[in-house]
Amino acid sequence: MRHLLVFAERDAAEEVAEIVAEEFPMIGVPAVVRETLAGEDDAEDAQWLVVVEDLAETLTPEGLARLDTLLEDRDGWRETG
Repeated sequence: MRHLLVFAERDAAEEVAEIVAEEFPMIGVPAVVRETLAGEDDAEDAQWLVVVEDLAETLTPEGLARLDTLLEDRDGWRETG
């Protein structure tokens, strides 16, 4: 399963990516990418994504709750896809 952790700030995304890599080594190092919204004229409004690839679905409900806590502390949210 792929989890997209969405942030407005690059620093928050990079910080969470580091924490996820340390706390969940079984899923590897997540990618940090910038996503511009479709039709968005102002590049400053782009969102920052931390892409967590959990292909073996090793994240437990407790692990997902930990991700959600990291997100809440940094005004982010999680999407699965």
